[in-house]
Amino acid sequence: MSTALRYVGLDVGGTTMKAAVIDDEGIAAPAVSLPTEAHRGQEAGLERMCETIRAAVSAAGMTMDQITAIGVATPGIMDIAAGLIVDPPNLKPWKNVQVRGHIAEVFQKPTAFQNDANAAAFGEYWIGTGRDAHSMVLFTLGTGVGGGIIIGDQVIEGRHSHGGELGHMRIQLRGGRLCGCGRLGCLEAYASATAVVARAREEVATYTGSTKLKELLQSASGEEFSSRTIFDAAAHGDELAEKIVDDTAFYLAVGATNMMHSVDPDLILFGGGMIAAGESFLNRIRKHVHEIALPIPAERCEIRYASLGSDAGFIGAAACARQLIHRQRASSK
Repeated sequence: MSTALRYVGLDVGGTTMKAAVIDDEGIAAPAVSLPTEAHRGQEAGLERMCETIRAAVSAAGMTMDQITAIGVATPGIMDIAAGLIVDPPNLKPWKNVQVRGHIAEVFQKPTAFQNDANAAAFGEYWIGTGRDAHSMVLFTLGTGVGGGIIIGDQVIEGRHSHGGELGHMRIQLRGGRLCGCGRLGCLEAYASATAVVARAREEVATYTGSTKLKELLQSASGEEFSSRTIFDAAAHGDELAEKIVDDTAFYLAVGATNMMHSVDPDLILFGGGMIAAGESFLNRIRKHVHEIALPIPAERCEIRYASLGSDAGFIGAAACARQLIHRQRASSK
C-alpha cells in the first residue's frame, strides 16, 4: 500500500461485519466478512469485532503494529461521544455496549466511532461520488431509510448523536403511514424498500385494471415479491408499477427538497439496493425536485447515485479513523 499511515475500517451490521485495511490515499486491501451472530450477546459481539479486525489485518498481509488507527461503524441508537451503542434494533439483545473503549483497549490504537449511515456518507465524501463536493447528503435506501450529512469534512452528528436520521423526517404531518420507529408519517414508511412492497400490496388489492403485480403476488404466495420486482414491472410498462415507482420518487424528492432547503448542499446522493432501478428512477426524483423545490437549490444541487455500494460503511469508518489521526497531528504542531 502507498503510505505508512494505515487504518482498519469495520462496519458492523445486523447480519455480517465487514472490514478492510485502507491507506491514507483510500486504497483498500481485500475486505473480509464474518457473521455478526448478535443473538450470542454483546460480549461475544465485541470479540467478533476484534476477530474481524484481526482478519482484515491478516488479509492485508500485515500485523497490528503496522496499523495507525481503527474506525468502527455500528447501527442503531448511539451515544457517539461516549462510544456507546445504546439500543440497536438489529443487534438484539445488545444494550449500552462500550464499543470504542473496548476496541481501543484491546488493540491499544486510536479508535474512531461512528453511526453506520454517517460513516457510509463520509466514505462517499472521501473517495466516492462526493469526493469533489464541499457538502453532501446521502440517503441510503434499503429495509429502512438511513442518511448522513457532511459539510466541509465534518460529519453532522448532532448534539445527541441523532444528526442525519433522514428516514425519520416527517413527510406526512397528519396521520400517515406507520414507521418502524412507531411514529406516523416518516419518510422511511413511504420510500424504503420495505415500504414500497407494502404500498404495492395495498394498491394491488384495490386496483381494478390489469397488472402484472397481481400475478406476481399470487405466484409462490408472493414470497419473491420485492421492490426489485416492482421496479422491473415498471420498466416493462406495467401501469400500476409505474405509479408506485413514481410515487416513491416523489417521496424521495420531498426528502431531498427538505435537505436542500435546510442544508443547501452541493450534492445529494442515493445509495442502497434500490439504486439498481437505474438512471430512469433518478430522473424521476430530479423531475419532482424541480417541481417542488426552490429554483436555485433545485438547479444547483446535483442529485446522483452513490458509488461505493456495501463497501461504503467500512471505507467511511476508516475515513473517520484517518480524520482522527490527521486532527491529532495538526493540533500537536
